[in-house]
Amino acid sequence: MSFRNKITCFSILLGLMLGAGGSELKAQDVQNSTAKFGRLLRLIDSYYVDTTNVDDLTEKAIAEVLRGLDPHSVYISKAEVEKMNEPLQGNFEGVGISFNVFHDTLMIVTTIPGGPSEKVGLRSGDRIVSVDSKNIAGIGLKNTDVYDYLRGKKGTKVELKVRRRGEANLLDFTVIRDKIPINSLDASYMLNDNTGYIKLNKFSATTTAEFFDAIKALKATSKLNSLVLDLRGNGGGYLTAATELADQFLSAFKLIVYTQGIHAEKKEYSSTALGELEQGKLVVLIDEGSASASEIVAGAIQDWDRGLVIGRRSYGKGLVQQPFPLTDGSMIRLTTAHYYTPSGRCIQKPYEKGVDEYQKDFMNRIENGELFSKDSITENKTQKYATKISNRLVYGGGGIMPDLFIPLDTSKYFVYYNNLNRKNVINTGKLDIMDANRDSFKQNYPDYKSYLNNFEVTDEMVEKILAAGEKEGVKRDEKSIEFARPFMKRQMKALIAGDLFSVSHYFQIMNAEDDAINKAVEVIKMKGEYEKILSGK
Repeated sequence: MSFRNKITCFSILLGLMLGAGGSELKAQDVQNSTAKFGRLLRLIDSYYVDTTNVDDLTEKAIAEVLRGLDPHSVYISKAEVEKMNEPLQGNFEGVGISFNVFHDTLMIVTTIPGGPSEKVGLRSGDRIVSVDSKNIAGIGLKNTDVYDYLRGKKGTKVELKVRRRGEANLLDFTVIRDKIPINSLDASYMLNDNTGYIKLNKFSATTTAEFFDAIKALKATSKLNSLVLDLRGNGGGYLTAATELADQFLSAFKLIVYTQGIHAEKKEYSSTALGELEQGKLVVLIDEGSASASEIVAGAIQDWDRGLVIGRRSYGKGLVQQPFPLTDGSMIRLTTAHYYTPSGRCIQKPYEKGVDEYQKDFMNRIENGELFSKDSITENKTQKYATKISNRLVYGGGGIMPDLFIPLDTSKYFVYYNNLNRKNVINTGKLDIMDANRDSFKQNYPDYKSYLNNFEVTDEMVEKILAAGEKEGVKRDEKSIEFARPFMKRQMKALIAGDLFSVSHYFQIMNAEDDAINKAVEVIKMKGEYEKILSGK
């Protein structure tokens, strides 16, 4: 980037932050600041004692300016822009596999249905040992390396050499890269005869279509009249996707959210007459990882008394970012407005103490006990609001408070189980089992029902995981092992189901003993309980 472009970038940034739309600093002030920064760079470039990189200095300066504004205004380098957009656009360009680096070799876990790898005959369990004549086996391959090898522009070729169990020689495949979908919907199935379950991991360009398809499929095979919508751990995404989802549950002309800022006029988003589930019982699950677009949906449902919110206090992000491209292909995401739920509350948690303190919020919640006890939650008493139908009391200034609280499990014995998970030995154990038994699994369990009813994870399988854990430095703890054994077996069974069938089947098994889901089903089924909570009585 030329020196002139560096100054232009900084000028644009200053103009956006300081000189836009009637700000107190006039255009002349922005020009003076730009000239001042330009002179600084020229002096450093000409006279500084050591070698410097003006590009790096400019990027650091921009990042530091944004950091001082709020926690969500950020600078994104040119190299990061394309990768940043992929998950929300709903696709990327590549060969269409999910993979694991297994025993220092790239192993295909699944092929994307209809994707380029499936079309040429690649299978689960295949090892890719060479890409475009370059050996990639046994070289300390990392996940990030795999993306560099396999992703590329649609229509380009990649030559693969593959080792397949049962084949004496390597197999050659030519794969033509294509657009590969990134799903925002993790799971969709029936919890019982009448209650469906849908889990979303983000709000992307494809979320509305995925939701439509899921609801259509559930209605086709059941008497769906209630829904549990799981937004736990969903960090947000597109505002439009959030409003379109909320619209599925609200009748016409109801305010979903509005945005407003000093330089941004008030903009309202309201529901339409079209909605797949405007009637029936609804429960939205949230936790401390539910942010932004998730909070818009949960806030609209709660404020209109349309459904219950169950879980723990959400993240608390009520700021709207707008992307602004800079001259070299980089961009900034600048906070331009707050968003407000239908009752008028902004759920943004405080950030006046700076970014570092803001990022300690999760640890602060653990230390003050609010993840484990409802009584430990501190509500912002200065921001009281009322829901639109029942006049229930709700609070702003710190996330969405659930109607029913579900504590985080505090058992000390979970520490051992979590350490095994962190070392990835449970997932690696699944890969070992599938690698040795894939064909027999498919033969013995042709469908999910037969698998669910007939397959059990053995103690011998668990022992192999424990031994692998010891090799990774997780010391055996017999009391913890006995406590964790049923969880390990359930996770292993779920992982194998996800490999054999779909991610949705993984969640069906993992969710069987989920406290929040079970509470949601209980409240929906218990006569009068759902209505009582919604009425605020």
